[in-house]
Amino acid sequence: MLPRYPVQWKGRLKMTQFFPEGILIGSEENKNSLRNLSSLTEALHDGRILEAIVKVCDSSHNLIVDLNGVKGIIPRNEGAIGIKEGRVRDIAIISRVNRPVCFVVTGFRKDDDGKTTALLSRRAAQERCMNNYIGRLLPGDIIDAKITHLEQFGAFADIGCGIPSLLPIDAMSVSRIEHPNQRFSVGMDIKVIVKSNEQGRVCLSHKELLGTWEENAELFEIGETVSGIVRSVEDYGAFVELTPNLAGLAEIREGLRPGMQVSVYIKNIIPSKMKIKLIVIDTFGCESDPQKPVYFYDKDTIGEFIYSPADCSKIIESRF
Repeated sequence: MLPRYPVQWKGRLKMTQFFPEGILIGSEENKNSLRNLSSLTEALHDGRILEAIVKVCDSSHNLIVDLNGVKGIIPRNEGAIGIKEGRVRDIAIISRVNRPVCFVVTGFRKDDDGKTTALLSRRAAQERCMNNYIGRLLPGDIIDAKITHLEQFGAFADIGCGIPSLLPIDAMSVSRIEHPNQRFSVGMDIKVIVKSNEQGRVCLSHKELLGTWEENAELFEIGETVSGIVRSVEDYGAFVELTPNLAGLAEIREGLRPGMQVSVYIKNIIPSKMKIKLIVIDTFGCESDPQKPVYFYDKDTIGEFIYSPADCSKIIESRF
């Protein structure tokens, strides 16, 4: 059972944790709150943030949700922050059909047939999230996120109540990729680092959670044959990703192309130069679907990240 919105301490700042949409929908507390009209009335009085699946977006772009037999409606202007003012396009609410949305209950009304409809506001939940959580995030904070859509330049991730933030492609991993769909899929739950927060506009990073060069290199030994993915092919060799934060250089072989799965023999590991020398043994066509990230760092904040080994002359680091 997930907590509703637990209070946490970030440094000296007491703040409430909010979650990406879909995290709370299966919790016992959420299910109990949606049980009947009485429990929904209690949620109204408590100001509780709830979640449910959108069944319909009507012709006026109102969202309709089924609350265990009680009809719920999120009016268009309550569908998201910025919709009413025109800062956000209607696709932000149209695209929620068949997906979970968060909301607060704002009231009830009787329809002409005598049935009760619950009036809901997603905007109010988002404003609370923005004021009490996102607006207070600091660079280096590590938070939960859910990938919502992918573009060539990066991924957009829900960091709380459906509020999106950008994770640029070059911040996803040390190993370079051509498109975010090589690293993530829509709906994937991940951890991210707050890179910057300018008046609630949050930019994210991810690669620092995937381990240093040494931490990744320790997973392999000279003489092993392991699987990898070709990320680029140059005149002098092919770069093969062994993990999202570790790539080695393989000797050129005819037919290699980016995205191809390969098995490679580890010829040498040289920490002082951050180099892994590989020999391609076999090829297996295109890469498979992205796998859920494996994280090497499990604290809730990070100040600096030094990727390169201590005895390496080249220093690769991030500071928050």
